[in-house]
Amino acid sequence: MKIEIWSDVACPWCYIGKRRFETALAAFPHRDSVEVQWRSYQLDPTLPEHYDGTELDYLSTRKGMAPAQVSQMFEHVAAQAKDEGLNYRFDAVVVANSFTAHRLLHLAAAHGKQDAAKERLLSDHFEHGKDIGSQEYLTGLGLDVGLGAGDLAELFSTDAYADDVRNDIAEARALGVSGVPFFVIDRKFGLSGAQPADTFTAALEQAWQDSHPLVMVGAAGAAAADAPDGDASAESGACGPEGCSV
Repeated sequence: MKIEIWSDVACPWCYIGKRRFETALAAFPHRDSVEVQWRSYQLDPTLPEHYDGTELDYLSTRKGMAPAQVSQMFEHVAAQAKDEGLNYRFDAVVVANSFTAHRLLHLAAAHGKQDAAKERLLSDHFEHGKDIGSQEYLTGLGLDVGLGAGDLAELFSTDAYADDVRNDIAEARALGVSGVPFFVIDRKFGLSGAQPADTFTAALEQAWQDSHPLVMVGAAGAAAADAPDGDASAESGACGPEGCSV
């Protein structure tokens, strides 16, 4: 079963959604058969590489929200994050364009390190005030998760993986994604937002049943097949609303 998750590094609900999804996945009996792929999305692709101002300033001036409204939103989201064991510090968030960070995530995916890189980026951005637009920071993160120095140098000296990021964003648009996080299971089931863990659990179970329908096998099935006209009543050792077979 494959699960694709569109999200942005600069999205506070995306980290909360990641934790809630991970809680559901950890308890899912078939978790070892689940492949998770992080897909790129940008909430504000027009952001400069570095924004001269705080997160409150950014949302107030560029999004047209009143400062008091932004502060209230911060408190609500931080409380939700705390419930998932996350310590959001909106006062320390460094506002920066996330495009290069998404390119790094694609590089990490090519080396089987995507989830580790995604976790670090989200934690560093919302909990530790790191600059996700900084080449120095991204290089250090890449080395920490096991990426090669040569691959990282190439990432910053070329436009490697830029098309992959753009393709992810275009595909999200084609799928009708208008907000993140957005979860797609086997390209059949979609969930929008940081849903409760129970909702993710129900979605995982439904998707698994859909892709692994119950098939009757064994002696009972053989007996029914050999019976005249496939009469299911010929099955042995079964009970139903009308009684039990003899």
